Amino acid sequence: MTVPGDSDIASVAALFAEPGRAKVLQALADGRSLPASVLAAEAGLSASAASAHLAKLRAGGLIEAERSGRHRYFRLVDDRVATALEALAAIAPTEPVRSLRQGTRAAAVREARSCYDHLAGRLGVAVTAALLDRGALATDDGVPDTRRRPHEGLSVQLREHPYRLGPHAEPVFAALGVDLHAVQAGRSRRPLLRFCVDWSEQRHHLAGRLGAALLTTLLDTGWLARKPQQRALKLTEHGTEGLQAALGVTPDEPGRSAAAPPARPAPRP
Repeated sequence: MTVPGDSDIASVAALFAEPGRAKVLQALADGRSLPASVLAAEAGLSASAASAHLAKLRAGGLIEAERSGRHRYFRLVDDRVATALEALAAIAPTEPVRSLRQGTRAAAVREARSCYDHLAGRLGVAVTAALLDRGALATDDGVPDTRRRPHEGLSVQLREHPYRLGPHAEPVFAALGVDLHAVQAGRSRRPLLRFCVDWSEQRHHLAGRLGAALLTTLLDTGWLARKPQQRALKLTEHGTEGLQAALGVTPDEPGRSAAAPPARPAPRP
């Protein structure tokens, strides 16, 4: 019987360590499948350089490819790679902003972005807080909000979390266009509820099957729109009105629902 050795962290870390490959992975971190030409453009690489980086990332087990017609589309193998990217972003120094366009893009990523296939950034955290405030979610650990708990990392997908569906989950998600029963009835082995510590906000945002269904719905209904060649998402005028009506979330108060009730004190031990 073969005894497994320690994890070969260095070999995986080397794949993240090259700037071109890191940009390719960041371009895929929102869960999209993209052809090599688009990845080259997003990462600022030549076609040959992008091809070489994609080959190394495939060999290293971080991405996979699927052929559609004449093109091959590349995607992350699963959300663990996106989680690793988010964790690295939490400890990485920020790049110097050398242009107004670059600064605007960095701000947009922090405001609203897709983290693999769910909503992250300031807007993602605000929506999750509003779901808790409106009773669509509830906590079991006595903490009445989405703050990062003391034992949690700065940016990590939580294997265990203190959340469950709240008493008003069905009507609140219905107001957002999400059929909660349909999501619950899905055959995926992925957990219905999962949460991440958002690297830019240091608070929880909703992930899992329900988080993915929510982002898909917000995009399909036009409440959110993808920005070309970016992970950043744009809250549309229609989406601003919809989130205000459904959750009390407004762009003027992105960190918390506008209609949030006062925080409940934690019970005494």
